[in-house]
Amino acid sequence: MVMTTDRGLIEKEAVPTSPLGQRNALTGIRVVDLTQFEAGTSCTQFLAWLGAEVIKIEPPGRGEQGRRTTAGKPGIDSYYFMMLNCNKRSVTVNLKHEKGRAILRGLIEQGDVMIENFGPGVIERLGFDYEHVKKINPKIIYAQIKGFSPDGPYGSLLAFDPVIQAAGGIMGLTGDSDGPPVRPGATIGDTGAGLHCTIGILAALYQRRITGEGQRVEIAMQETVLNYLRVAYAAQMETGKAVERSGSFLPVPTAPGGFYRCKGGGMNDYVYIYTSRQGNQHWERLLVTIGRKDLIGDPRFSTAEVRGKHHEEIDAMVVEWTSRHGKREVMKLMGEAGTPVGAVFDTMELSTDAHLRERGMFVTLNHPVRGEVVVPGWPVRLSESSVKIEPAPLLGADNEKVLTQLLNIDANELAVLRRENVV
Repeated sequence: MVMTTDRGLIEKEAVPTSPLGQRNALTGIRVVDLTQFEAGTSCTQFLAWLGAEVIKIEPPGRGEQGRRTTAGKPGIDSYYFMMLNCNKRSVTVNLKHEKGRAILRGLIEQGDVMIENFGPGVIERLGFDYEHVKKINPKIIYAQIKGFSPDGPYGSLLAFDPVIQAAGGIMGLTGDSDGPPVRPGATIGDTGAGLHCTIGILAALYQRRITGEGQRVEIAMQETVLNYLRVAYAAQMETGKAVERSGSFLPVPTAPGGFYRCKGGGMNDYVYIYTSRQGNQHWERLLVTIGRKDLIGDPRFSTAEVRGKHHEEIDAMVVEWTSRHGKREVMKLMGEAGTPVGAVFDTMELSTDAHLRERGMFVTLNHPVRGEVVVPGWPVRLSESSVKIEPAPLLGADNEKVLTQLLNIDANELAVLRRENVV
C-alpha cells in the first residue's frame, strides 16, 4: 500500500475555493473526522462550513451510528444525521482490521486535525491515543470530546446530552420552583461541546503557525455546560446559596418580566418581555405602548425593587393588553418603542421565515435519496469566506476519490480492500 506523504504537493494540486472564487477561512486544512452522534459531528461540521476539508471515517456497511437514529425507513439516512454532517466526505474504514488502521495512519499523516468522541477507552484500544498519533504526525491537532474529565471520578461513564445537562447544572436551574427539573429543548451539552471544541482547534491551529507544533485539545462536555452558567454563579455569589429554579423568571426577579399570553390561543402565542433592573426606561416605554403612561411616576412602580413587590398587578395589566394583540404585533410595537421583547416562535415559524431563508439560516438541499431537505445554516458570517452548504454524504461516497488521490491506492488494491471488508 503506497501512501503519499508530501502534503505540500497535495495542497497545491487541489485548493478548494468558495462560490465567490476566493480561498475560504480554512482552505487547505484537512480534518480526519472520527466523530459520531452530535457533539463531535457539530464541531467537524462547523470546521467544514469554515472551509476545511473534512474526511468522515465510518465503519463499512453500517456507517456512523447517527445515520440510523430515527431513520424511519431501513437503509435511509436519518434527518438527524443530515443536520450534522453537511459538507463532509464519507470514507468507510474498518478500524478493527490492520489494513484499515494503516489507512487511518495514512490519513493522519495527511491531516491537520484529528477529532474523536468515542466512549471512554475506545480510541486507546484502537491504538490511536494522542501519544501514538503524535508520533505519526507531530503537527496534528488532536481533539477529543468526552462527557466528563477523563481523570475525574466520572471519567469512565458514558454521556449523552440530557445526562450532561443534568450533571452540568442546566437542568437544576430549569423548571418551576415547586416542580422537578426540566430538560431544555436545545441540545446545549452536545452542540455546546462542539462549539467549544471548534474554538480550541482554531486556537491550536493559530498557535501552530507560530510554533510549528501540534497539540491536544480536550473537551469535557460537563465543563462546557458549566461555562454557560457563569451568570448563574454570579447570582450564587450574591446570595451565598445555590441558585434555585424560577420558571420563566430570572434568578433576580424583575417586573414585568416573563411570558405574557397574546391573541390567538395557540400553544406558543406568547411573548417574553424583559425590563432591566438598571433604571426605569424599559418600564416607562412599556407603559406608553400599552396606553398607561398615567402610571409613570406612580410610587408603587417607581423602582425595580418596588415593582417586584407588585408583580401580580403588573402582570395582569400587561396581559390585558397583550391578549388583544398577536405576538408579532406585540413584538413590533413594544420592540420599536424600546422595550426588550421576543415573540415565542416555534420551529415551523422559524424555518419558513422569509428573512431567515434569505439570510441562509435555513437552506434547501437536494439530497440524493431524501430529495429536498431543509437544514439550519451557519450563523457565522465572514466577509471574505463563503462556503456553500452541501448535503451530508452517503455512506462511503468518497472512498475512491480520497483513497486514490490522497493515499495513492490504485484500483486493483482498492478492489482487494473492498473484498476483505477493509473499506
